[in-house]
This record gives sequence, structure tokens and C-alpha cells, in this order.
Amino acid sequence: MPLRATSRTWTRVAISALALAVAATVALPSAQARSSGSPAATSAQRAAAARAAATDAALQTHFATDHGLFTETFPNSGDNAYSYEWPYSQAMVGAIDRAGIRSDSSATNKSATRTAKARIDGLAAYWDSAPAAGPAHYASYVVAPLGGGGDAFYDDNEWDGLALIQWYQQTGDRAALKRAEQIFDLVVYGWDDDPSHPCPGGVFWTQAPWSQDRNTVSNGPGAEIGAHLYLITGKKHYLDWAKKMVAWTDSCLLAPNGLYFDNIKLDGSIDRAQWSYNQGVMLGAKTLLYKATGQRHYLGEAQAIAAAGLAFYGAIQDDGQTHYFSQPARFNAIFFANLLLLGSVAPDPRYLAATRRFEGQARQRYFDKTTGLFRFDGSTAPVTLLEQAAMVRIQSMLAWSPKDWSKLT
Repeated sequence: MPLRATSRTWTRVAISALALAVAATVALPSAQARSSGSPAATSAQRAAAARAAATDAALQTHFATDHGLFTETFPNSGDNAYSYEWPYSQAMVGAIDRAGIRSDSSATNKSATRTAKARIDGLAAYWDSAPAAGPAHYASYVVAPLGGGGDAFYDDNEWDGLALIQWYQQTGDRAALKRAEQIFDLVVYGWDDDPSHPCPGGVFWTQAPWSQDRNTVSNGPGAEIGAHLYLITGKKHYLDWAKKMVAWTDSCLLAPNGLYFDNIKLDGSIDRAQWSYNQGVMLGAKTLLYKATGQRHYLGEAQAIAAAGLAFYGAIQDDGQTHYFSQPARFNAIFFANLLLLGSVAPDPRYLAATRRFEGQARQRYFDKTTGLFRFDGSTAPVTLLEQAAMVRIQSMLAWSPKDWSKLT
């Protein structure tokens, strides 16, 4: 199975007066109409778009297999013919991000859009329409006839739901929106309703019997989906659940330093790892709740998480690299996407600067010019689909106009 994170916390940290003061100066944004025409691209955006296209082309060249699917690594070092669903989802959202680069030429944008649509279509290979338990969902591995399926992971499905919502926001595809609503039904099904558990509530990480963890990353993205769906449909059910998931995560997984631990187990123990994607989904969820409710404390909290994350992951380690490089690139891509989403509501030049700095350092240190692949694990180790897809995402987002950041998920 691909690397996953785990975590938990006990007490909610008060929001700083400074963050609240900043939030009070920001007006609640009105709903944005789909803009017409493409904004003039800067040279930095054009260069980032070109790098994203090349990185995605290398992904397609080295990882693609039959049925529009991908291998887990290059070279394929596992027993499976296809990747697990989580890596596939990140290749999919990378293509969706590329299709959102409106400053690209018409021909380039059409090609990127076709690639994104093909990857969305390929996701169907993981869809389990008649599971043994709970609503239909994306399985962790391809289902019959291509494979035997796999356990249901709530976070995997949430990444899919967020990607499909972004696709809907970019294209108006109602089928994508409907599938995101189905995924949210699954997330609600995954809520822990046993009051005897420590920190009762929260969405479990997986339906698999070998784990009963409740994670930041199974609740934060669920709240993001709920808030997005409320903003799109106006159905209060979605907003109520989004608030509930955020409140539970704050109560049970927020650490004293203002960041989030990974998960809480049923014995009450906490995995205190502080992965960058956990911070991303929570600041993103609070940004969306601010947009949905106009309650400024959500914006202040999102800004406080962002500030704590920038300080924590931007710190220099003993090896001279920032703490971002102690995190998988796939986790950083999610953190940066949510930083830019926050930037669409409360602009802060640090958000784009951090994203740009990481991409430049990653390219300088880990990019293999002969293959177009990012070799984070060394020159002889297999390259993972997850990390290559993460760099497609990051480079694509650097090519986006800030006017479009509100569509990022």
C-alpha cells in the first residue's frame, strides 16, 4: 500500500488576536462568475505551464499502461499491474490542474482538457457499485474484470470528490458533481457514532478491519467537500456536516503549536506526526466555511494555520533543506493548493512564494533531465506515480492566474 499518514490531539487552541484582526479587515467575497477570456500570462506562469506539460508528458510516457491506467512506480517494482487508487487520483487531479491553465494556448488547453477527461474516465475502473458494506465507492484497487478491488478508504474517496468538484467548477460537468455528492454520502456513512469511544465522532480512515483510526485527513477533506457542495447547491445538510467535521478535528486533533496531529486510535493514543497535507485540508476547510457562512473566525483560523505551517515547514533542517523536504511531495501539493485557495479570499504573497520556492528547489535537486522524472528517493530507486503527479500539480498551479485560485481543491 502507498504511504499514508495518521494522527490525533486533545484540546482546541485559541485563535490569535492578530489572526482575528486580519480576518476582520477582509470582506466576504461574493460568488465569482465564470470569467470570460484568458488573463495575460506572466513569463513565470508561461514557464511553469511548460514545465507542467513536460512533467505530465513524462508521467504519461513512463507510467501509462493499458485501459488508460498507470503503474504504481517506474520501473514497476510491485506485483500489481496497475496503481492503487490514491496514486491514480493524484495523476487525475494533476491533469485537471493542467486543464485549468487558462493562459495556455487554445491548442494546448484542449489537449490538457482531453487528458483530464481521459483520466476521469479511467477512474471508473476503481468504482465498486455494489460493495459488501456501505454506499458505492471507489475501491483502493481496480475492480473486476481488471482486478479484485480493495478496501474502501474514506480519504481516497475524498480526494476523488474534491477533484471532481474542481472539474465541475472548471467545466460545468454535472455528472462529476453528482459523483461528488455520492462520495459525500460515503463520508457521512464513515462517521463514528459510538459515544463510548475516546473523542467520539469523526470519520474513520478506512473500512478495513485492520485500522480504526480517525484522521485529520479523513475529516478535513470531507468537510471541504461538504462546504463546496453547500456553496454549489445551497443544501444546508452539507454545511452542517462540514461544520461538524471541522469541530471534531479541532477538538480531537489540533496540537498546541496550531497545527494538526495525524490521527486518534480507539485506545485513545495519538499519532503526533504533523504532515503538511493535514494542515492544508484544515485551512482549506475553514476558508470554505468562511465563504459559506461569512463568520470571520473561520478565516482567522485558516490564516493562523497557514502562518504556522509556513513557519514550521519552511524552517531549515540540519541538511540545509527546508522541512518541506521531510514531507512527501504529494502532501506538499495538497498544502500548496489550499494555501492558494486561501489566497483567493485573503491575498498573501507568502502563499505563492512558498509554492514557487519548493518547486524550484525540487527541480534543482531531484529532477532527472534525461527522463523528465523527479527522483526524490535517489537516482536508482523507482520513481513513484504519486510524487511525479505531485509535481504536475505544483507546476500547474504556478501557471494559474490568481483570479482562478478559488476553483482549486
